[in-house]
This record gives sequence, structure tokens and C-alpha cells, in this order.
Amino acid sequence: MSLSANVLSRRRFLGRSALFAGGVLSAPALIPASALGRGGWRPPSERIQMGFIGLGGQGTGHLLGGAWTYVPGGYAARPDVQVVAVCDVRRERREHAQRRCNEIYAQRFGVASFNGVSAHNDFREVLARADVDAVLLALPYHWAAPMAVLAMRAGKDVYCEKPVAITVRESAVLVETARRFGRVYQAGTQQRSEYSGRFRIACELIRNGRIGRLKEVYAYRQPGAFFPTPWSAMESKPVPPGFDWDLWLGPLPWRPFNGEAGHALPGCFVGDVNWSPHHYDFIHWVVDPDPNVPVEIEYTPPAAGREAVIRYHLRDGVVIHSGAHPGERVGGEGGACFVGTEGRIAVDRSNLVAEPEHLLREPIRATDWHAYRSESHSGNFLECVRTRRPTICDAETAARAMNLILVGGIALVLKRSLVWDGRASAFIGDPEANRLLAYAPRPPWLI
Repeated sequence: MSLSANVLSRRRFLGRSALFAGGVLSAPALIPASALGRGGWRPPSERIQMGFIGLGGQGTGHLLGGAWTYVPGGYAARPDVQVVAVCDVRRERREHAQRRCNEIYAQRFGVASFNGVSAHNDFREVLARADVDAVLLALPYHWAAPMAVLAMRAGKDVYCEKPVAITVRESAVLVETARRFGRVYQAGTQQRSEYSGRFRIACELIRNGRIGRLKEVYAYRQPGAFFPTPWSAMESKPVPPGFDWDLWLGPLPWRPFNGEAGHALPGCFVGDVNWSPHHYDFIHWVVDPDPNVPVEIEYTPPAAGREAVIRYHLRDGVVIHSGAHPGERVGGEGGACFVGTEGRIAVDRSNLVAEPEHLLREPIRATDWHAYRSESHSGNFLECVRTRRPTICDAETAARAMNLILVGGIALVLKRSLVWDGRASAFIGDPEANRLLAYAPRPPWLI
């Protein structure tokens, strides 16, 4: 058994002992079958103890059941997971999550009450807990990479929602940290696992030459980049009670609260860093560009009511367009269209189509290239926490796809064409563009 397995096993044992001594066993002395691993539940020593940080719509959906978990009841309903901590800078969110989790576990364990799920304002309290094996992060954009890095340094495995980083330098630190600390990392690019496998099927068909030589890709979505602007609102507003505005800002430059605090502050991003990670992650899965070959990023300014277009010129003449394929509707929900010398395939969350149609009827042979197969994105993460295998979208995979978005977004910011050298992790001959690869975080959040 590996050292990490020994450490996790002992940590779980001690954590479970304290949890059940203070929670379940403070009720009647009879131990319910569910607590012992009967009735479909795994015994405590085999459950992954998790903390959930960020409890907005997406984070709460993961925790309690929602559109992104694909498991009824969310992680709290899984027999192989024990939620031990919830965290959010908004008091009402964390208290709601804590109350619901404790109610769920009380019912599941057959006890009158349960208090084994703690609520925290400061995520550092969760990361300091020895009984937390893994964390799920569903955060404002600027917090994703810094908090994931701090979590991995604290010995936690990480599931992180998009965007996984907002600068190229953050991507590099993320990858280096996952390697150095041997942590399991999963990016929330669930299209690799969900939606009846249609994205994986499309990937295998294209990479096995069903459309001939790939020529063009249409992403249907602009790339994006972090580009903070000075605070320019005419007035400040009182911070709502129970909302830690300073911690919400974290590494961002200080600015007063003006009533807006969703995923990001207005003016801090150019292009799209919200939906584009789904599109470009899938494109990256299919195209698999060589990171050592420079990429020409062509900027075409907006014209006739149309937005600007970014084109990535890759190896072998492949071009990725940020816009839509002419006349093609498929691709609006996280998808893309791939055009080859012998046909085209388009896919999104609801559709998988080809021209000619028979391309979809040609089976993937045993001798063909096969993609990493996962039937459940959250399940894949939990399996890899146990086995220590790389996830279907590990830190390096996620960072490479995100960098494709970010360098294209910098071309949008500067409104000019650029050349990206992936080996040097820099733009060729453009100091101004290179200054946008990082930003100076507000102390003490330098990672």
C-alpha cells in the first residue's frame, strides 16, 4: 500500500471516529445499519470525506442535486461520499447548505438529529481540516486557480468548476502544483463524460479519420481573457449583512461594493470565459494540438453588425474559427463543427450529426484510437480519488485548453493578430501581449 493510501486511511479513521462520536452516537446507542455500511451505504472507512466551497447555483446543485451533478440528490445522496463541511462568503448560503445536509444525513442514518456538517465563511478553515479528503470548488472566476492551488498544497484532491484559471501563469502554477503534490484534479468540463457519450463518440470518429483530413473547426463561441479595469461606478453601496466582500474579492484589486458580485466584476473580462471552456475543451480533445508548435492567432475586427472573429492557425493547416459554421445550427450548447476532406461532423449537448450521414454508422473498431471513457464526471473524480489515476480532465489537460481560450482572448483585448509559442509560454515579439499573461494579486493571495 502506498504512503498516500496509508495517510488517507488513518485520516479517515480518525475523522470518522470523531464525527460519529460527536454526531450519530450522541443519539440512541444503537448504531444504524447505514452507518455500518449496510443498506447500500459504504462503511465510513470507504467514504470520501468532502468539503464544498462556493454554494451558489452551481455549487449547491453539485451538493444537493442539480443540472450539473447528473446524480439525483447530488453528492450528499451518494453512498460513497460523506459531506463534512460547507463554505461560502454569504452566510445565508452556507447556513442553508449546512441545514439541508444535516437533515439529509439525519434521515439517512435514522437519527433524530445530525450535526456532522460544519459551515464556514473562510475556506482556509476547510483546507486546514485533516478529515477532508477532497473539495469541490464552484467559485467566482478569479478564485478558481488560487483556491485550487491552495487546496492541493493542503493535501486535498480537487474538483474545480470552470474557468479553471483566468491567466496563463495561473494555469502553469495549477499544473505544477498538481504534479508536485500528487493531487487528483478534475475540471468541471462534464461534456467529456455526460450527454450519452456523444462528445466522446464524435471525438473518436474524427480522430480516426471518418471525415478525412481535418481542415477547419468552428467553435461557436468567442475565447476570453482577464482584463481588469478601474472601478468606475459613481457610488458605493452597503455590503449586505453576512457577506464577506473582502474575501469575495480575494486576489482582485480592491474596489468598493456596488451591488454586483456574481461570477465576476463588470469590465474584468473580454470575450467569453464562461461557456467557451466547454467548446474549446472539446475542440482541444479532438484536435490535440502540439504545444511545442507556435500558433498564429488571427484577429478580424467586427464588421456589418458581426462580432470580431479569432482564428487559430494550427499544425497541418488546421484552422479553428471562433464563429459558427455557415448555415450550421448544431453547436450552440457546448459543441463545435469539424470539417474534413471527406465530410463534417457537428455535435452539441442535444445533437450529433454528420454529412454524409453514414459517417455516424461506421463503428469504432477495436484497432482504432479510443478516447478516455467515463460515464459520470463526478463518478470519475471519486473513482480517481480512490485509485490515484488521472481524471478524464486533469490539471494539465484543463490548463492547455484554457490557455487556448486565454491567448485568443488577449488578441481580442489588443485587437490585433499574435503568435503564441507554447513551448516558451509567451507571445513571440510582443511584450505588451506578454504583460497580460498574469496580474499582480492583492496581498496576501500571491500563489
